Amino acid sequence: MITRSVVLAGATGLVGREILSGLLADASIGTVHALVRRPLELQHPKLTTHVVSFSALPRLPAVDEAYLALGTTIKVAGSQAAFRAVDFDANLAVAQAAWEAGARCVGLVSAMGANTHSSIFYNRVKEELEEALKLLRFDALVIARPSLLTGKREALGQPPRAGEKLGMVAGSLLRPFIPVNYRPIAATDVARAILKRVPTAQGVEVLLSGAMQR
Repeated sequence: MITRSVVLAGATGLVGREILSGLLADASIGTVHALVRRPLELQHPKLTTHVVSFSALPRLPAVDEAYLALGTTIKVAGSQAAFRAVDFDANLAVAQAAWEAGARCVGLVSAMGANTHSSIFYNRVKEELEEALKLLRFDALVIARPSLLTGKREALGQPPRAGEKLGMVAGSLLRPFIPVNYRPIAATDVARAILKRVPTAQGVEVLLSGAMQR
């Protein structure tokens, strides 16, 4: 049995929580290092929780893979600068620390609209992070670009997002007419797709919502 050691940032988020659950259930995973700002209530024999400042990360223990699921919104963060500090700076800092700790495979939760030429600041930051990670030259970089995410944010202590609620209602009613890559997608599907691809991927792979739902 191959025993892998991984690091996860964003374990308390909608997708990150599902990634953590999948990692802990994987028999080939020996240790999961979760980087968090506050202690996790969850305890598990495989789980080691590190309470950190993402602006001054400590040296990480040796790891094989990294999973990046840190994310917020401009509304929650309070400003574009604060949003960028989480979605770009913190994710990139973890990736760099993971590289130094031996990780050569990384999975990233990005967004469907990621585009450096977009008029939307959120979308520009998402692809800027993707491009920055490519420069680190991991053996494998798996980028998940989900459309509208569905899941129970209230269970995570996160405020519900009005846009997501409207999108889910519209998506349910109009699903047959919506292109598959634009349909709402469950956070569990995104996590499952990333966990499946990262260990065996080579080079840069982009997973769109349609593929992740299948």
